Amino acid sequence: MQHDWSKAPALFFAPFVSSPMRVEPQWIDYNGHLNMAFYNVLFDRAVDEVFSLIGLGPDYVRQQDASYFVAEVHVRYLRELMAGDPVRVTLHLIDFDDKRMHYFLELRHAEEGWLSATTENLSLHVDLGTKKVSSFPADILTNLALLRAAHAGLKLPEALGRSIGIARREPAAEPELARLRTHH
Repeated sequence: MQHDWSKAPALFFAPFVSSPMRVEPQWIDYNGHLNMAFYNVLFDRAVDEVFSLIGLGPDYVRQQDASYFVAEVHVRYLRELMAGDPVRVTLHLIDFDDKRMHYFLELRHAEEGWLSATTENLSLHVDLGTKKVSSFPADILTNLALLRAAHAGLKLPEALGRSIGIARREPAAEPELARLRTHH
């Protein structure tokens, strides 16, 4: 059976690529590079773009009295950005269910292509009246399914599911300690 994609509510690229953005001078910190908080602003602007395509834009919030809240985030800062740097963000929808979305974003220099930062997010659909997690409407679930289908062929990001911690190495035994251990 052939599907008539012209009647699909939305069509998506894999991965989604944001509009170009620039690092604003007022976002630069005392170290001379983009302050960590503003990496999240850039990621958030890209999420707003793709979520609007899904149907979760400002009109949705007003009409449905529902929105999405970020429940968990893991950001990796890999290369610093400077004032005026052009950037783009890609979004890869990893998974979703009737109440949650799991997605991965990469922030890249828009002209040179190098990776500056990544973030892995889990967002919840929330009824704003009750402030409780609630199910997405059917049309949003359809759009999420279309986005996920478009992204199904993408390789999973290498950094997906990473945890934060300090890797401890076994200290090298000092020669005297090693000798004492072998004589017991």
